[in-house]
Parts: sequence; C-alpha cells; structure tokens
Amino acid sequence: MDTAPTVHGRIPDLEIDAQLCLALQTTSSLVTRLYRRLLDPLNLTHPQYLVLLALWESDDALTMGQLSRRTHMDPGGLNPQIKKMEAAGLLERRRDDKDERKVWVRPTPVAWTLRDEVLDVRREVVRRLPLSEQQIVHLRDLLHKMIADMDGPEAVAA
Repeated sequence: MDTAPTVHGRIPDLEIDAQLCLALQTTSSLVTRLYRRLLDPLNLTHPQYLVLLALWESDDALTMGQLSRRTHMDPGGLNPQIKKMEAAGLLERRRDDKDERKVWVRPTPVAWTLRDEVLDVRREVVRRLPLSEQQIVHLRDLLHKMIADMDGPEAVAA
C-alpha cells in the first residue's frame, strides 16, 4: 500500500470527531427522522408537531411572531407550515382587529383531538432513545442553557 507522506501534522481540534457541530447536527437529524416516522401516520411533519405543542401549551391563540419565537422557527419557514396546517383543518388564522400586521393562530377542535396520539408519539420517541429519563432531562437542560446563552441579547451584541 502506497501512502503519501504527511506534510502537515494532525491537529486534534480539527478532527471531525472533535466537532460539536457535527455531533449536534447528526443527533438532531436522527431524532427528527424518528419523529418523522412516528408522526407520518398522523399526517404531521416535525415542524407541524412543534407548532401544535406551542399552541396547546398556550391554551389560546398565539401571534405568528410568538409562535416563531416559541418554536425557534424562522418566520419564512413557519408561514408555509401554518398554511398547510390551516388547509388540513388543524389551525385557524385571523388578522388582529386593531393591528392587521398581526396574525393570530389557534388550533381547531380537530387539532385538539390529536393531542393524545401526539403524546403517544413523544413517549415512543423517549422510549427509543438510548438515554435514561435522567440523562434526557440533563441533556435537554444543558441544551436549553446553551440556546439561551447563544440566542440571548448579550450573544446578539457579540
């Protein structure tokens, strides 16, 4: 086997397995794929699942801006999801009476009927993850802190 001599030494910080971004991206992709398979029978995508969770949690309508912040979705990507969900009878949209720039979104009764099935999906995802409940809570808390620290006002100014 003929190998070329190495001119440059290895730099551990530049090894692919040392990259947090790759570990986060790969894990996110694998978890989202699992959700996708379990949500498909409900005719929901993973972003639509997140929209429903945010709306059910609010127990009332949210503006598109609030929904964007709660789901961490870009408004440009959120809008097509909302339109599809409205066409499927899961959401209602209406313009604010006083400020027509604001659009309110609320789940329909059809969306509320999916809640138990969506809860089953979440429980199945947790069951399939190779982590204990305690590890999941710890990882999620760590990621929430990371998001808050990187997405907060101080991070924007940096």
